[in-house]
Amino acid sequence: MTNKPIANLAVIGLGMATKPHLDALAELRGKVNVSGVFNRTRAKADAISETFGFPVFDSIDAIAADPHTDGVLIATPPNQRAQIVTKMATAGKHILMEKPIERSLQAAKDIVTECEAQDIALGIVFQHRLRKASLRLRELMAQGALGDLALVRAEIPWWRDQSYYDIAGRGTYARDGGGVLISQAIHVMDLMLSLTGPATSVQALTATTRMHEMESEDFATAGVRFANGAVGSIVATTATYPGEQERLVLDGTKATAVLNGGQLTVTWHDGRTETAGDISGTGGGADPMAFPCDWHRDVIEDFARAIHGKHQPSITGREALRVHALIEAITRSSATHTTVEVENV
Repeated sequence: MTNKPIANLAVIGLGMATKPHLDALAELRGKVNVSGVFNRTRAKADAISETFGFPVFDSIDAIAADPHTDGVLIATPPNQRAQIVTKMATAGKHILMEKPIERSLQAAKDIVTECEAQDIALGIVFQHRLRKASLRLRELMAQGALGDLALVRAEIPWWRDQSYYDIAGRGTYARDGGGVLISQAIHVMDLMLSLTGPATSVQALTATTRMHEMESEDFATAGVRFANGAVGSIVATTATYPGEQERLVLDGTKATAVLNGGQLTVTWHDGRTETAGDISGTGGGADPMAFPCDWHRDVIEDFARAIHGKHQPSITGREALRVHALIEAITRSSATHTTVEVENV
């Protein structure tokens, strides 16, 4: 006799970003059931069905009407989200969504508000938060082990070749809402804010380097002030060949913590050291999908358990608005050449 799955999820959108989700769902088989997949191009859905054995839905409406589907994993481009969210929320389907929520802070707010009004759980896939190293650093921060936070440094020196941006819509404001900030750096910036607390103001510069022909930015840098009194910096780009591991450094009055990809190193002022996690691919080089599916698996299972237990997932849409507010402030600061306050969301 087999145990009943925690939840039945449908997958909407089967582009490149879906690969770790599909691999994770295959590993979760028995715990999380895939009620079906949907893609606007039916051939893509059929190919996924043949590979993974997942059923195929003929339409978004069919998913909304399916009584066996508890929630949906939405992995479409950001410009396709709002209509799908409205249909699913109205049908009572809980929603796990790839980052970003939408292309602008206001559009993201609208989605979060709609889900809250419909009593729909909205989870966001910020998988970096669930890495072993990140979880250990969160514990240390909660214990005050680093002392008072003084300095924060977020570095995302990634690489994308021109062919990445030659795909229709990629790196445009109409489809993606921007470039390196909202598509790549958003993961590290969200993790940063989940550890440091909110940012209050930024002074920034964004640009498109000669490495790429694209509408939006492939480089961004910002000086940041935080509500807890710390200061810091963000440097993000997809123009560093061949791409390096992202780093997040937290300098406290008692210790410095360095997250280098999936590995944490803590060095205390008294000479003690600690490490946690492992160096692993994070998609910073030419292959954006060069990373394991473990973190996505944990996000999906957490979401399934949340909707089964009728509570909020670990990474909610409401909490994810903070990184959207920070990205919008950085973009506005660069455009106006001024220091900009980050909206308190």
